[in-house]
Amino acid sequence: MNISVIGAAGMVGVEVVAEAQARGHEVTAYTRSGSQGSQALSLADTKELVEVINNSDVTVISVASRDNYAAAIDAHRALIAAQPAGRVLVVGGAGALQAGQGLLLDAPGFPDEYKPEAQTFAQILEDYRASEGLDWAVIAPSPAIAPGARTGSYIEALDTPAGGFVSTQDFALAILDEAENPKHKGERFTVASADEAAAQG
Repeated sequence: MNISVIGAAGMVGVEVVAEAQARGHEVTAYTRSGSQGSQALSLADTKELVEVINNSDVTVISVASRDNYAAAIDAHRALIAAQPAGRVLVVGGAGALQAGQGLLLDAPGFPDEYKPEAQTFAQILEDYRASEGLDWAVIAPSPAIAPGARTGSYIEALDTPAGGFVSTQDFALAILDEAENPKHKGERFTVASADEAAAQG
C-alpha cells in the first residue's frame, strides 16, 4: 500500500511510519518543517493535503496542533469541505470518549491542562461525524498513551475507553491494522494495549 503520514515526527507519527515500513508498505512522511527526511506539508494547506490524500491508498493525520487549536479545527473543516476521494485515518483524543452520561473531558479529575486539546478533538470528531461522502475513521488512544513496548495485542472499543493505557507502538499497530483491513469506516474507535503492564515496558 501507498501510505502517507501527516505529522510523521510526532510521538504517534514516528511509530506509524515505523510500523508501516516494517510491514513493507510504501510510506511518505510529511512534517510541517520537512525535516528528518520528510516532505514539508502544513495541515492548513488544503489543496496540497487533498492531493496527497487522493494519491495515497491511506493517509494518516496525526497532528496535535498544540500551538493553535482553532487553526486545527479550521484545517479539518476545510479538508472536509474539499471532499477528498482518498481514505483518511485521523488520530483523535481520548477526552472525547464517553464517561458515564458525558465525555471524559468533562469528568471530575480530568486535567485542566489537557482540556483545550480534548475539546478541540471532540469538535473535530463531531465535524467528521456530520460530514457526508468522505472515507474516514477517527482513532482515539486510551486516556494514557506513551512510548513503551510493542506487545502486538490490543483491545478495541467504540465510544468508551477500551482500557487505561496504550503504548504508542500498539496504537500504531491498531492504526495499520485499520489501514489494511478497514472495519471502522465513518466512525470513531479507540484502543488499549491488552497487557498494559507489558506495554509500559
